[in-house]
Amino acid sequence: MELTGKLLIAMPGMGDPRFEHAVVLICAHSPQGAMGLVINKPAPPGVGWAGLAEQMGLSREGAGIAVQFGGPVETGRGFVLHGLDWPRDRAAPPAVAPGLALTTTRDILEDIAAARGPTRAILMLGYAGWGAGQLEAEIGANAWLTCEAEAELVFAGANARKWEAALRTLGVDPLTLSAAAGRA
Repeated sequence: MELTGKLLIAMPGMGDPRFEHAVVLICAHSPQGAMGLVINKPAPPGVGWAGLAEQMGLSREGAGIAVQFGGPVETGRGFVLHGLDWPRDRAAPPAVAPGLALTTTRDILEDIAAARGPTRAILMLGYAGWGAGQLEAEIGANAWLTCEAEAELVFAGANARKWEAALRTLGVDPLTLSAAAGRA
């Protein structure tokens, strides 16, 4: 099962409240484990672009960027999920999914602060991580559904609507989901 570039959709009854109604973009998946970014949870109160830019000594005059909770691992580490239109003067980083790239270097934040950044971007603090076989076991235990990642779903709409929108790409009505798992 290859999950890089897929979205995970948390099922009702998810045991971990940090992932309740979460939608996670899987950025890397291998037999050694997986790494993903939650795309629909805001950063904790009081954490925003202006404060982060000030801490990093960046200009706050640019457009800024949405700041999200990327996951519970290394919450002081930043990841910028963006479209493929950055950087403009050289090749974009490899896509993690169609229309989506991931950058972890300061230069993207400098460009965002100077209004030269990508057209669409989200700054994630932290990430979600799974050890070898852990994610596959969670999927097998009915904790997650998977679907194709679409840049439009990642960047458009309110965070609160992304979970339902991801389910609808599978033809699933959220009202029909149950927290109980079963086997046929």
